[in-house]
Amino acid sequence: MKNVTLYIDTSNSKKTMVAIILDGKREEFTADTQPETKSQTVIPLLERVLKETHLKLKDITHIEVHPGPGSFTGTRVGVSVANALGWVLKIPVNGQKIA
Repeated sequence: MKNVTLYIDTSNSKKTMVAIILDGKREEFTADTQPETKSQTVIPLLERVLKETHLKLKDITHIEVHPGPGSFTGTRVGVSVANALGWVLKIPVNGQKIA
């Protein structure tokens, strides 16, 4: 079984980054964003990185979120998306197993 880590960084108020780390290889996408559109950018970036790596959501085994420092509201967006995905997929988020 492969270890596939989803990495989300929404702490930068002007950029959003989503990456997949598979066997030490990192595939990442960034988008220029404004703080008020950050929540509308994360999921399309996630879809794009999954498509480019030929993976599906169910292939993700871990989720990591950049904790900052940076935009508090932006970080909350990333953490919220990560926690929702972790709960649905029943996988750890930053090492914490979602019950």
